[in-house]
Amino acid sequence: MFRLIWGVSVRVHYLLRWAPTNLLVESVFTRRGLKWGVPTMFIAVPLLLAAAACSSGIHDGGPGWLSLLVALFIWDALKFTFAGPVSIVLLIQARRQETRARRRAVAGS
Repeated sequence: MFRLIWGVSVRVHYLLRWAPTNLLVESVFTRRGLKWGVPTMFIAVPLLLAAAACSSGIHDGGPGWLSLLVALFIWDALKFTFAGPVSIVLLIQARRQETRARRRAVAGS
């Protein structure tokens, strides 16, 4: 059962790698994009507002397929929320490595 779930999740990830939010989160995790991690956290706010609007639409008698949009909006909001702190940690690590490399280059000269 675990193998089936793992296989399905890998295939879904393969299909969704070109989704716009996935591309944006991927671009944040490049060296040039690490500085944009915290500002991208603010994208979670409109996503959560959209989830709340869809949820209220469901409660007011709207179609049930809006539940899929609610789940999608919340998932994307979580991605952007966690991308910020992770990008800060990665940025600190990258700057430390660059500083060490610069010091080695100066010491080696």
